Amino acid sequence: MTHAHLTTLVLALIFLIIIAVLQSKGKNIKIWHMILRTNYILVMVTGFILFFTSYSIPLSYYFKAILGIIMIGLFEMVIVRKQNGKPTDLLWIAFSIVFVVLFVLGFTLPQGIDLLK
Repeated sequence: MTHAHLTTLVLALIFLIIIAVLQSKGKNIKIWHMILRTNYILVMVTGFILFFTSYSIPLSYYFKAILGIIMIGLFEMVIVRKQNGKPTDLLWIAFSIVFVVLFVLGFTLPQGIDLLK
C-alpha cells in the first residue's frame, strides 16, 4: 500500500505542476483541477489505509496525517489564489516547508521505505 500512496502523491505533484504551468500561460485549468481533486481522494484513501494498518499508532503518524491534510489544503489555496490573481508567494513557501517535513516523516516512519539501504 505504501507504493500506491507514493504513486498517488507523485501524480498529485505532477498535476499541480501542470496546473501551475497552464495558469501561467493563461489557459483553462478546470479539467486538470478536477483530475487533481479526484486524485486527492486516492491520496486520502491510501493514507488512511496506511494509518489504520499499523499495529500501534504513535504520535508521529497523527502529526503526518494532519500535515497531509494541510498539504492538500495548500494545493487548493495555491491554485485558487492564483486563479483570482492574488499573490501566492507565502503559500508556495509554506507548501515547500510542509512538503519537506512530510517527505522526511514519510520515509522515517516504520511503514516507510528505507532509502539508505
